Amino acid sequence: MNVGLKTQILPAGEAAVAAAARALSKGGLVAFPTETVYGLGADATNPAAIARLYQAKGRPAFNPLIAHVGDLAAARQIARFDAAATALAEAFWPGPLTLVLPKTEGCAVADLATAGLDTVAVRIPAHPVARDILREFGGPVVAPSANISGHVSPTTAAHVQSDLAGRIDLIVDAGAVEVGVESTIVGCLDAPMLLRPGGLPRAEIERVLGRALVQPPADTESESGQPLAPGMLASHYAPRARVRLNAVALEPGEALLAFGLGAISGIDAASHVMNLSERGDLDEAAANLFGHLRALDSKGARTIAVMPIPDEGLGEAINDRLRRAAVGRE
Repeated sequence: MNVGLKTQILPAGEAAVAAAARALSKGGLVAFPTETVYGLGADATNPAAIARLYQAKGRPAFNPLIAHVGDLAAARQIARFDAAATALAEAFWPGPLTLVLPKTEGCAVADLATAGLDTVAVRIPAHPVARDILREFGGPVVAPSANISGHVSPTTAAHVQSDLAGRIDLIVDAGAVEVGVESTIVGCLDAPMLLRPGGLPRAEIERVLGRALVQPPADTESESGQPLAPGMLASHYAPRARVRLNAVALEPGEALLAFGLGAISGIDAASHVMNLSERGDLDEAAANLFGHLRALDSKGARTIAVMPIPDEGLGEAINDRLRRAAVGRE
């Protein structure tokens, strides 16, 4: 691992897009914004670049990556679409939806990026900077979250810098992202299956499909088994602090991650308090989630107590990330 590499940081714009495309074409690693979180990009067809990405993140090589492409025609070059996948792509792309699909015969995405599976995860991001980079580069780009593997996902360029400076070539800074949690992942292999809740609520997907999404098998989440899609490891998105969920009372010295204006006993003894959304807005809470977790973690809290979050709309994705952050720390 070439730790000690000089990581360039450029403001979003034509020069940054051109520099990102050049770096990707040379096997470099580039962090750039998507509407969900900042991604760490590498040429999806270059096994050496992908190996370097896994190493920079400390990511298990059995954890597959999402291939980002510029349009549906490019997606069809690497993945086979059935009727359900086509309907979802036409309804929600570009946007925070990833589809796990069978590979095409000539799929150019390296086997290392798909963890040896016969499927590929593919998405068309909506962020204009991401789209400009994909257009300039002209090929698929794998781009997991731009952070140390298992750590809290990055929603600003500063988050990326704190985790990966000296490990990657370039960070393109376009300010804070809009959605704040990763894409929803749906597998379209047999019946459409919700593999990971995310920035596109389940109800919107089911409305287009006209049926309920199937749940993945219970044994798909473990630290040793191979996940079907990115973000499915049982322990993930974790700060250093212990995370305590559904807190209705605070213990002395705990930091509080609040939601809404509901009362909670013991708040006067909190070491620090941050509110995901004082008005109880789940969209705002999702956008603030990873940034607030990082901020509380940086203050040295031993435990972050989290108030209950409604499990509806984007609340499903928020609770999924919080549950994974708490694994092994409860």
